[in-house]
Amino acid sequence: MPSASLAVVRRAHPDVVRITALSAAITFNLAALLFALRPMAPQIVQAVETARVATVRFIEPPKPIPPPPDIVLKALPKPVPVKPLVAPPVTHVQQPVIAPVITAPTTEPSQNSKPVIAPPTTTGPVTMAPGVASLAYRSSPLRFPAQAIRQHAEGTVLLLVLVDENGKPLDVKIEHSSGYPVLDKSAREQVMAGWTFQPAQMDGHAVKAWARVPVNFALQQL
Repeated sequence: MPSASLAVVRRAHPDVVRITALSAAITFNLAALLFALRPMAPQIVQAVETARVATVRFIEPPKPIPPPPDIVLKALPKPVPVKPLVAPPVTHVQQPVIAPVITAPTTEPSQNSKPVIAPPTTTGPVTMAPGVASLAYRSSPLRFPAQAIRQHAEGTVLLLVLVDENGKPLDVKIEHSSGYPVLDKSAREQVMAGWTFQPAQMDGHAVKAWARVPVNFALQQL
């Protein structure tokens, strides 16, 4: 084989100038980096030490609030029943007997003249029974005042009622208060407006009489 046909392999030789320039650039960059990090070295060390010294603190949870005490509901006191007062029996008032009056004649009497006897005077019938009677009555449905319900007011009102011959109330007086003016006023107005009574009797005739009437206001009856 002729030598002319053989290919000659050539190897590339390294570029010395290029290698030297790269080495110098790397060295310069490392020196600049070290110079820049030199002032920050104490800070980095302090940050590392601070991170090591830091401790973890646990926050205690707040103490639980005790529940409020139970509410105890007390029943309202029961009203004391008022016993109806028994009035003394109505006794018949006897009318005084008036003696006849003998009047003398105005002219000179004769021998045959007789004295003139005036008729006895009589008084009219008694129209009102004495004392306080116990009369039967028919009451209307009792209305509880709204103000008394809001105030939780209750009690018994004792009234004196003047009843006419037809059983209708003519006047109402408060003999014993319930302790609440709103109940006293309501009881008086309701008795005057809608209650009827059995009239008192005297000598077989209906007469006026005072009657004692209790009016009970109880919240349990609502």
